[in-house]
Amino acid sequence: MSFRPLLALVLALCLTLVTACSGGAKAVDRANLTYEDIHNTGLANDCPTLPESARGSISLDSSVKYQLREICMHPAEVYVKGEPANKRQEAQFVAGKILTRFTSSLDQVYGDLAVTADGLSFKELGGIDFQPITVLLPGGEEVPFTFSSKELLATADGSALTTSTDFEGPYRAPSYRTSNFLDPKGRGLTTGYSSAVGLVPAGDEFTGETVKRYVDGSGTMNFSITKVDPSTGEFAGVFTAIQPSDSDMGTKAVVDVKIVGQLYGRLEQI
Repeated sequence: MSFRPLLALVLALCLTLVTACSGGAKAVDRANLTYEDIHNTGLANDCPTLPESARGSISLDSSVKYQLREICMHPAEVYVKGEPANKRQEAQFVAGKILTRFTSSLDQVYGDLAVTADGLSFKELGGIDFQPITVLLPGGEEVPFTFSSKELLATADGSALTTSTDFEGPYRAPSYRTSNFLDPKGRGLTTGYSSAVGLVPAGDEFTGETVKRYVDGSGTMNFSITKVDPSTGEFAGVFTAIQPSDSDMGTKAVVDVKIVGQLYGRLEQI
């Protein structure tokens, strides 16, 4: 009689009990993983987390220069504002399914943090601060947009980083299409044709399709810090951003997109 199947079953039960007793799956420390451990697994798209016990605060001195570094924002839910059923109703955000699998997070974002008489001020300077994302709506429509934190200028009350600190401010949402993009008719902004070959556009209704434009948008972001580890300077929480969708280089009306997800970062003196 072979005992291997029985041994495998016992080991599986033991692993199940250990996981259940530990409160479920825990965040993986990406710093201890190799490229092969992360490649094609989706772990690189996740943000680090902090334990629930991280409920401290970090006092800030206005004479010291600070930066928020290694900021990671992982979209968990995306909502698109749709058209109301009738004129008496207001447009509502409809939940969409993120089609972009492993490249939706912003990571290694950094910027200056200043302590002023009015509170805290954060100015984003760089990092992996934009990602093209497409979401699928219940009716089958696909809505692309560029999730971004570029040039974020956010402020918060207080003179310390605590579990009740809320930053909020505007940022720039770049165009989903670049200037070299060509549509199916070969029309583009800096390359291609100004109109489809053999066809001459006539009338103002075709101007948008013919004259391509690079259209930037503006969004508003809020991130709420709910966990702080004073010993490491790390913080975690949630973020909410509202920004426009893609305009297809000025040929399509934009709609508002709301992105909600997990936040992580680290405070550092410079």
